[in-house]
Amino acid sequence: MNIYVINGPNINLLGTREPEIYGSETLDDIEKKCIEQGLKDSHSVKFMQSNYEGEIVEWIQHAIKENIDAIVINAAAYTHTSIAIHDALKSFSGFKI
Repeated sequence: MNIYVINGPNINLLGTREPEIYGSETLDDIEKKCIEQGLKDSHSVKFMQSNYEGEIVEWIQHAIKENIDAIVINAAAYTHTSIAIHDALKSFSGFKI
C-alpha cells in the first residue's frame, strides 16, 4: 500500500511550540516512526508538510493521479475552514484518515 501523510500549517513546529500542550516529539520523530512501521508492514509512506493550502491541494491531486492507496491528513488550522482541501479529498477515492 502506498500512503501519503500530509500535515498542515505549524505542524512543523511540533516539539518546540507549546510543548506543555503538544509534547516534545517533533514531526521528524513522528515521520521516522511511521516510515519504520510502514516498512515493517510492507507499505510505502511519504511524509509532507506545508503551511500553504494550495500546496496541500496539489499533493492530494497528485495522490489521485498516482493512484495512491491512502491519505492520512492532519490539516491543522485548515481542518474546519478549507473548502479547497475538502473538495480535493472528496475527489480522492482511496482511504482517508
